[in-house]
Amino acid sequence: MQIHLDIKPLSVNDAWKGKRFKTKQYQTYEKSVLWLLPKFDMPAPPYHIDYEFGMSNILSDLDNPVKPLMDILQKKYAFNDSFVHSMHVKKVKVEKGKEYAKVNIITYTT
Repeated sequence: MQIHLDIKPLSVNDAWKGKRFKTKQYQTYEKSVLWLLPKFDMPAPPYHIDYEFGMSNILSDLDNPVKPLMDILQKKYAFNDSFVHSMHVKKVKVEKGKEYAKVNIITYTT
């Protein structure tokens, strides 16, 4: 089923009142991910990003890990997410303690 909504999408920045602060958990996650990410020459924009998240709780929302990881990728690879024109997000059930994230960034083509 395809649904078309004639309404302007609301950004996360417009959805919340006041400032949002990074939690200690997020700060630790960000440092760890920045350290784990390899050196990488970004392809030419626009971008398509494939995300795969190994989650031990299959009831976790699919979209929750996307924004924090996207922000960290931007910081590491110095790009603006406004150049991301498409993405594919997948979650995979894994055992507790075996959680992971996979990312593939390529040039978007129509």
